[in-house]
Amino acid sequence: MKPNGNFVKDNKINAAPPIDRDAIADIFAEIALEAAVAVMAVYAVDARARRKLDGSPVCDADEAAEAIILTRLAMRLPHLPILAEEAASRGEKMVAGQTFILVDPVDGTREFLSHNGEFTVNIGLIVDSAPRAGVVYAPAFGQLWIGGATASTCEVAPGAALPPPEERRAIHARPAPQQGLTALVSRSHADPATEAYLAKLPVKKRRQVGSALKFCVLAEGQADVYPRFGQTMEWDTAAGDAVLRAAGGIVRDGARRPLRYGKAEAQFINGPFVALGDPTAVIFRAR
Repeated sequence: MKPNGNFVKDNKINAAPPIDRDAIADIFAEIALEAAVAVMAVYAVDARARRKLDGSPVCDADEAAEAIILTRLAMRLPHLPILAEEAASRGEKMVAGQTFILVDPVDGTREFLSHNGEFTVNIGLIVDSAPRAGVVYAPAFGQLWIGGATASTCEVAPGAALPPPEERRAIHARPAPQQGLTALVSRSHADPATEAYLAKLPVKKRRQVGSALKFCVLAEGQADVYPRFGQTMEWDTAAGDAVLRAAGGIVRDGARRPLRYGKAEAQFINGPFVALGDPTAVIFRAR
């Protein structure tokens, strides 16, 4: 979803003390679990899907979940500004500083509307242009991925209490296998540029996966590369990027640099990127 450009960047608003990445990730996780109750309530009935001005879909689940997330973040992390997808689409002025939060209340609205379960609740923390903490929650599958200082995953139902760290499974991205790569492609956003890029790589297997789940599959060491050349917004990628980086992976932009966040000058639009489980893997320049 492309915003309508009503944004401000103010680097003076964040004089906060050093952050505890794991503590903030846990806060995000608790909020995502609460918001997922509203998401699944809509999933069970008519979602009342409609189109935004840019043509992308939105439904009651997006708006209900975002309202809960914004309310809870304001209560628990009141010093941090927030960029949230649906607020941006309504034209609300957003402020991003050196440290801020990105929210995508339902990533994969098309997957939500098709009832295949591959949609997620995403909340990510950006510090100095990089994702430093984030959670991706797939409520239809009851699976949560958490990225802070390290990455982990656990099974938990919407609205349930967040399992303590000792009940979560640590996850790590894998080295690129010499026998061939497993590539992830978008279920709803295939394009010729992706096909051309993958044709240059030693790809042994492909998997179609929706939403930010692709970052989580990489983080768990179940795949190796995810290229994306179509337009995405920073709130689409921040949480999954945080999980992947915590698991040892990386997301590189078209110049092969780590994907940067807080791009107010570009209205928070990402350019082409390639997500990798193995940061040392040789990749072609994203186009």
